[in-house]
Amino acid sequence: WATFASVPTPDATTGHILYLSSGGKANTSTGDGALSLAPPEKAGADTFAYDPANPVISRGGQISGMGTDQEDGAFDQREIEKRPDVLVYTTSPLDADIDVFGFVTVQLTVASDAPDTDFTVKLVDVAPDGTAWNISDTIQRMRYRNGEDKPEFMKVGETYTITPPPMLVANVFGQGHRIRVEVS
Repeated sequence: WATFASVPTPDATTGHILYLSSGGKANTSTGDGALSLAPPEKAGADTFAYDPANPVISRGGQISGMGTDQEDGAFDQREIEKRPDVLVYTTSPLDADIDVFGFVTVQLTVASDAPDTDFTVKLVDVAPDGTAWNISDTIQRMRYRNGEDKPEFMKVGETYTITPPPMLVANVFGQGHRIRVEVS
């Protein structure tokens, strides 16, 4: 265990920037989504059809919902990652441990054919046996992307660059593990 008086710690350093990339088919964990230290050579786009009548469930996490079927904490995410409305980006197996303690931010460029959309992001630790443990998650309701006091709906055909609220993370991604990001 490690004990700290504050987050981030006074000696904290900025970590790595990881980039999402694919050949346009990052849907599901068997898709072509990659997470890497190098920016992609050219910008690409991944798409998915989201059905509000069949929402992507939260399996564990910090705030997973209400009801007796909801449990907070770390759970295997592989069933969720089979859904075509979940974009999955994964690193290669790590050559060494990576300690992450502090706030992790994500920047996405998004569009929707609906006036309001919730975009979710989940950080996952993939063990060598394939078990995909959720570490942290965040969500951005697009109507409030400029603040709750400034609601603004999306316009069809426009793209928006958003930074959902940061995720607080305390995890060691072990050697041989992979880091994964899910977007829905």
